[in-house]
Amino acid sequence: MRLSRGRAIGIGLAVLALVGFVFLRGPTPDIKIKPETITSIGPVNITNTMITSWLVVVAIIVVVFLASRRWELVPRGAQNVLETVLEAFYNLVLSVAGEKNGRRFFPVVATIFFFVLVSNWLSLLPVFNAIGVSQDQDHGFVMEQTSVGPLDLTYVPLSGPSKLSGDSIEADDPKREALVKEARDDGKFVGELLPLLRGPNTDLNTPLALAIASAIAVESWGISSLGFFAYGRKFFNFGGIFRGLFRLNFGLVFQGMIDAFVGGLEFVSEVVRLVSFTFRLFGNMFAGEVVILMFTFLTPVVITVAFYGLELFVGIIQAFIFAMLTLVFGIMAVTHGEHAAEGAAAHRPSEQLQESEV
Repeated sequence: MRLSRGRAIGIGLAVLALVGFVFLRGPTPDIKIKPETITSIGPVNITNTMITSWLVVVAIIVVVFLASRRWELVPRGAQNVLETVLEAFYNLVLSVAGEKNGRRFFPVVATIFFFVLVSNWLSLLPVFNAIGVSQDQDHGFVMEQTSVGPLDLTYVPLSGPSKLSGDSIEADDPKREALVKEARDDGKFVGELLPLLRGPNTDLNTPLALAIASAIAVESWGISSLGFFAYGRKFFNFGGIFRGLFRLNFGLVFQGMIDAFVGGLEFVSEVVRLVSFTFRLFGNMFAGEVVILMFTFLTPVVITVAFYGLELFVGIIQAFIFAMLTLVFGIMAVTHGEHAAEGAAAHRPSEQLQESEV
């Protein structure tokens, strides 16, 4: 009796899930918002997210170098892929910002996009949150330990037929001392795992740093385009109030108060923008990391593959949103002077009419 293709696929998936649950079940997740400190250099703590950020920068530099070291007039291979991606993104920036501003904004916007994208995608590798340095304790996970050169690394093994992964010894277990001694006699390590690698954007400091860099770029574009004082009037516009008081014109004073209030709202929106930028990226990437860790523990690893596909999509979407918002805010900053000039021209007839009435 021959099985239908659909039934054979269903049975195969069921067997694969069962085998995965027995042999490929992840460890008990240890979820922390604050990044773990791996070492310290003087007063500076080196966290696992900092190490990963450096690796991201190195990875981008290496890929660009290898793809462009033999530059050819007719691109092929890695050079062709690199040029295609950069040209597509460059054309997108030009279509949104125009030729003049697009060329000016592209380096910053592209740097933000590719750094966030590589950080998000690199963080999906299985070595993240699974291999690290150990902190010896009289309770905690029971882990394997190995040496890589001068560095002693600890890792939580996957499950096997005889046990599930992530065996741990609780601090209040009455048999704690005996269990710790037995594990250490077997060559195991008992304690806390400090992951050597963790997604940079799951650390609140990284999205905040990117948001600050984006804000600095946007404000510098606005100041260089309109001038320091002209751009500053976007936020601190008290000229109308002083003109009204000098001319003893209540209408001008009232209009100036409205302009000053709107400027205050603009300043608040700039500050709130930092918060929204930071928590949008941090929240999405940290939540994705938690989902993968939890489903790796609760279900076979093969089922978690579907969530990896989702995180690939979320990773590129978050990078695109962060970069495009930087671009849009940059356009708004450099075009503010044009709108301000139009508004001032529209207000002049009303001011002249009020002066004539006085």
